[in-house]
Amino acid sequence: MRKPLLLILLVLLMALFFIFDLGDWFTLNALKQQQTHIATMRTESPWLMAGGFFVLYVLLAALSLPGAAIMTLAAGAFFGLWQGLVLVSFASSIGATLAFLVSRFLLRGQVQHRFGDRLKAIDKGINRDGAFYLFTLRLVPVFPFFIINLLMGLTTLPIRTFYWVSQLGMLPGTLVYVNAGTQLAAINSVSGILSPTLLASFALLGVFPLLARAVLRLVQRRKVYRGFNKPAHFDCNLIVIGAGAAGLVSAYIAVAVKAKVTLIESGNMGGDCLNTGCVPSKALLRSAKLAHQMRHAAHYGLTSTTPEFSFKYVMQRVQQVINKIAPHDSVERYTKLGVNVLQGHGKLVDPWTVEVTLSNGDVQRLTARSIIIATGASAAVPPLPGLDKVDYLTSDTLWQAMAERAAPPARLLILGGGPIGCELAQAFARLGSSVTLVQRNARLMPKEDLEVSEWVKQALVADGVRVLTDCDTTQLAPTSQGIRLEVNQVQANQVQINQVQVNQGDTSLTIEADTLLLALGRRARLQGFGLTELGITIDRTVTTNEYLETLYPNIYAAGDVAGPYQFTHTAAHMAWYASVNALFGQFKRFKVDYSIVPWCTFVDPEVARVGLNEQEAAAQHIDYEVTRFNLSELDRAITDGSDQGFIKVLTPPGKDRILGVTIVGEHAGDLLAEYVLAIKHGLGLNKILGTMHVYPTLAEANKYAAGEWKRAHAPLRTLAWLSRYHRWRRG
Repeated sequence: MRKPLLLILLVLLMALFFIFDLGDWFTLNALKQQQTHIATMRTESPWLMAGGFFVLYVLLAALSLPGAAIMTLAAGAFFGLWQGLVLVSFASSIGATLAFLVSRFLLRGQVQHRFGDRLKAIDKGINRDGAFYLFTLRLVPVFPFFIINLLMGLTTLPIRTFYWVSQLGMLPGTLVYVNAGTQLAAINSVSGILSPTLLASFALLGVFPLLARAVLRLVQRRKVYRGFNKPAHFDCNLIVIGAGAAGLVSAYIAVAVKAKVTLIESGNMGGDCLNTGCVPSKALLRSAKLAHQMRHAAHYGLTSTTPEFSFKYVMQRVQQVINKIAPHDSVERYTKLGVNVLQGHGKLVDPWTVEVTLSNGDVQRLTARSIIIATGASAAVPPLPGLDKVDYLTSDTLWQAMAERAAPPARLLILGGGPIGCELAQAFARLGSSVTLVQRNARLMPKEDLEVSEWVKQALVADGVRVLTDCDTTQLAPTSQGIRLEVNQVQANQVQINQVQVNQGDTSLTIEADTLLLALGRRARLQGFGLTELGITIDRTVTTNEYLETLYPNIYAAGDVAGPYQFTHTAAHMAWYASVNALFGQFKRFKVDYSIVPWCTFVDPEVARVGLNEQEAAAQHIDYEVTRFNLSELDRAITDGSDQGFIKVLTPPGKDRILGVTIVGEHAGDLLAEYVLAIKHGLGLNKILGTMHVYPTLAEANKYAAGEWKRAHAPLRTLAWLSRYHRWRRG
């Protein structure tokens, strides 16, 4: 019964406040108008005035009503700096604590009952660091104070802790506001508004949050670095561990701004992309595509032929491509740029020191003000039943193994239907392998729209790939000729019995192959770099904040090791933020921006995307409409014999702003660039439609897609009037 009564009382008091427009009394104009009258009252009854002010302030804070900021200024204006500071400091803390208690009394039980176990993690964090969180919010209010009061009431934070932290945390801000109020009382003319003292006092209101943030950051750093001895001098400005895309870009940026940087790499320069990922796979795909075109030369009016080739030469070409690109990422190039490149294994010893075990066995230690972890990722190898008893390849080991073979695998089994699995399945099928692709998910490339997944599946099937989806691996075993895989496949077909849909049951399948390739994703390289020893949080990737800082503000992570995207271009993108924040973060820090991330899967036809697709928009309950242009209507695609595919653009209903684009077709990754630029700079489909494109090119497809949107949104009423006008003009 007490809860309903309290709730009714609170609602009544709040209603009276707004019904009688009491908020009009808590404005700067009202304060100036009543300044003389209130000053007289204070002179006649100083204690009564102070007590009334105190009670009123407590009520405003307890009821979460507007006016606290004006009341704080008024305290300085009518009571002076020190008396006003004492009044507001205690009144605000008591009022906040009352609001805290009301929230806990009325709402805590219901929230606990509804969310239960999901609050345990929050309560655990509050019990451990609640005082610090609250102090941070009080010192630099990210949220309004009344929201903090109410939310903290839902936690397990002790009342005593809430009060003293609030008292302490709000004190600096209260001091600034009360001081500004003392100057406000001195304004008697227009010239008073421009007085240096008043301007300085109000300038503090703007500067204070920046100063508070700096103080908080200093406190956090001291807390994190407790127990470590910071070097008096550093060997480098920046140490980068890992010479993949993120590491190379980080080192390049650092040396470009004349910082002293050391780059450490235990393997090949260039990382996975150059040596085992993007570069070799695209080189192999190009050879496979040419073989495919030779088989289908009749499509171009030529004589179809079965391509004759040496697989060893194909793999030699792959290596030649790697060798041709390698100088861009080489030790020699980066050394010439001014980077100190060490070939060895780097391990964190403390927040500023890296121990390097060089390739020749020597060990040395280097110190730096900032460190970037860019150790990349490796192929994921999950604990499949029997995997430890068979030989298998991954995208990391595939290339060396294939270079030693005279022919492609006769029977290739690929586990994984993501981008890597689909690309390699198509490539080896076109080079003559009998390929079986097994996917655990219900469809290939599940991050894409259902329609796109089906396009990719049909493309693979057309090239002879056997695609099996909805399969759970039950056993892997060696055979005299290679590997045997047993899977349990969920049957998608259903039958109707007594008007009820019934699954026909799962099917056990046995697949035999001579070569097994795992394409089951990639996992960040986290072990052996001293991360856990220093307490740096790891959860599949290195945990960072929006500035790419780890637990230690001077240690950053970028690229695949940090996620959330594992693309070469996102690694380079992250590297800019990590290196700039590492070198200049004391002046200005930048939050990493993932709002526009394009990607492409290089199957044939290619699949490229930026922004939202239909399944993501639906999952996020975002209203959208779809504009579609089929490449079968594009002149250049028809002349090239590559008119399979489409462009699908998502926009808000009735607007030309681009939410996302999916392209399936020849050179989809290249066509996507125009949309990436448009989304980045807020250009809509009307701008693309109004831009001249060369004829005949594939890029015209983007203009025609915009034209499809324009036709669907033609101003029919205006066109009807124009039709009448032209009819009138004809007489």
